[in-house]
Amino acid sequence: MAPRGTSMLMMGRTVRNGELVDYELVVLKEDGGRLVYEAHPAGQPSAVFHSVDVAAGRVVFENREHDFPQRVGYQQTAPDGLTAWVEGNDHGKERRIEFVYRRARCGG
Repeated sequence: MAPRGTSMLMMGRTVRNGELVDYELVVLKEDGGRLVYEAHPAGQPSAVFHSVDVAAGRVVFENREHDFPQRVGYQQTAPDGLTAWVEGNDHGKERRIEFVYRRARCGG
């Protein structure tokens, strides 16, 4: 959603075979001159990540105390693309998962 009141709301959902299998609400806001990424995943406790790298077309958030992931990032790719990732230590093993997005019309 468009920024309002120093915040943005994001919603993601995963649908398989016509059934909702996962969803997550994210609140992105400013706090004390930093960006804060507050994740509310389905069936899990909320997690808060603070910005550690903000540059043109890129932002990375981190919470070293979180189980997995410890980092969440977004990188603009091309005029209408975005690559997001989650990464960190998952039970003693480094892991990274990427999500590639492209702009699409809402609705339908």
